[in-house]
Amino acid sequence: MKLTEHFSLEEMTKTSVNMTAEMEAMQHRPSEAVVANLTRLCRWLERLRMEWNLRYGEGDDPIVVNRAYRSAAVNRAVGGVPTSNHLTGCAADIRVAGIEQLLRYAVILLDISDERHETFDELLLERRGSKLWLHFAVRASGNRCKVRTLTN
Repeated sequence: MKLTEHFSLEEMTKTSVNMTAEMEAMQHRPSEAVVANLTRLCRWLERLRMEWNLRYGEGDDPIVVNRAYRSAAVNRAVGGVPTSNHLTGCAADIRVAGIEQLLRYAVILLDISDERHETFDELLLERRGSKLWLHFAVRASGNRCKVRTLTN
């Protein structure tokens, strides 16, 4: 099922946690509310993709999502916090090629927020060891515009 032109429900619900097929079917199936949240999030990711390609890309560079929706079981398995935006389908962790792309993605999302007068919940530049990614979250309401840059 396509959520937007370039993002599918399958992509936004994939997990690297090993679960049996039965467990996955029962515990990792998103509700209608989660699908609505994922669709809202994907609309932002479509804008990011378009702007990236206009400003810096090769014309059709994809935005690659490492993970988005997590069921409660998956969230526990990966050590996620109980209040994670991933649980409601409001967050995505976006793969980046390096620090420059990470910073440029963040700037583009901030520009989109300013230009469209739309708020987001979290824009977190994250690192674990040598791996970098951008955590981006947007809720239907109550967005905090929380920004966090890399820390050691």
